[in-house]
Amino acid sequence: MKIVVTDQAGADHELEGLEGWRVMEVIRDWGLNIKAECGGALSCATCHVYVDKDWTAVVGAPSEEEEDMLDSVGDVRPNSRLSCQILLSDALDGLKLTLALSAAKD
Repeated sequence: MKIVVTDQAGADHELEGLEGWRVMEVIRDWGLNIKAECGGALSCATCHVYVDKDWTAVVGAPSEEEEDMLDSVGDVRPNSRLSCQILLSDALDGLKLTLALSAAKD
């Protein structure tokens, strides 16, 4: 399945992932600019993304724990999610999202 990721510079990338993988893992493994420091343990917010408005209902709302982590970054928006908390499934084939500046390695 595919996801479309817009990086911090505005370039779009079509990435291939497998069902059950965390979106963060796909973004990281394809070499995009994402820190992903905790590896998906929900103990940081360095995989912060903005879900495209057409996908927010499909992806769903963040958990309370995820919201707590998102509160630690200054660029949160209503469509913010941690990409480590989004698991790929057939329903998310074609998912579009944008990497937040706060997720950048540099």
